[in-house]
Amino acid sequence: MAWNSTTPDNILPSFMNNNVRSEVSVPSDAHNSVVSALRANAALGSGDEFDIAVARAGLEAMTGDTVLPEGTECETISIGGIKTEWIRVPNSDATKVVLYLHGGGYALGSIDTHRGLGARIAEASGCVVLMPDYRLAPETPFPGAVEDGTAAYLFLLEQGIKAESIAIGGDSAGGGLTFATLVNLRDQGHPLPAAAFTLSPWVDMEGLGDSMESRAAADPMIQKDGLARFAQMYLGDADPRSPLAAPLYADVSGLPPTLIQVGTAEVLLDDAVRIEARLRESGGSVVLEQYEDLIHVFQAFAPIVPESVEAIGKIGAFVKSHL
Repeated sequence: MAWNSTTPDNILPSFMNNNVRSEVSVPSDAHNSVVSALRANAALGSGDEFDIAVARAGLEAMTGDTVLPEGTECETISIGGIKTEWIRVPNSDATKVVLYLHGGGYALGSIDTHRGLGARIAEASGCVVLMPDYRLAPETPFPGAVEDGTAAYLFLLEQGIKAESIAIGGDSAGGGLTFATLVNLRDQGHPLPAAAFTLSPWVDMEGLGDSMESRAAADPMIQKDGLARFAQMYLGDADPRSPLAAPLYADVSGLPPTLIQVGTAEVLLDDAVRIEARLRESGGSVVLEQYEDLIHVFQAFAPIVPESVEAIGKIGAFVKSHL
């Protein structure tokens, strides 16, 4: 399969065809049921009547009945005034941590909306998960989220957790924030974590990828207009190509081994493809998994959707291989 995409250098290497066919039927009936339910509502951030408070409440309601793995324990702490949560499952190794940065366009989402996904990742990786409620736009625009992601990682180092025992990851905006946090840590001279993973990362504030149009009809969750709205909220007066806001334009050399997962039925497909190209061109170790016909951050629908469970298992295996 060939992709028509745009990188900062207008070059897309031929190794971008790492498509993954799930061991279960793709897409499963459970995945299709989720898609049907999502199509009953407007895509996140879209529509003339958009209201940030309503959107936040809607996302909280949609994820409010998430079932956690048996034995999950959650502990709330504060890091520099930012509410943060430890998520532990029975097989968590207290010496190994995944710092997880939730998605939501930098304007939505919270620990509550992503606790289930965090717990599943803890279970698959055998780690403890640390998840900060980083400050959201428009109340706190860029670079507030980057500051909070950085502070959460430095907190782990201060607690005596070794960098080689930490992985960092996130979904959607949290995926972009993962890259931004890594770049910021590197530029400040801090030791970097042993591994990184991102799910459907958003790394281009301008929405220049071809999939913004070519995958629009397939994506029930996000559209270009919604992303543009979130970008405006987050950026304020900042340059949309600021490296810490749009990691597609950052120097990504020296970052840790990275796993990227993305569905082919989502508008952010080309964001994942292009950031993978940047990482490879910079000499990095990166694995890109493209899941055929699956939607944006489909991993969040575990344990209902079997493809979600399978993908989280791959995340866990990747983390275990580096920690």
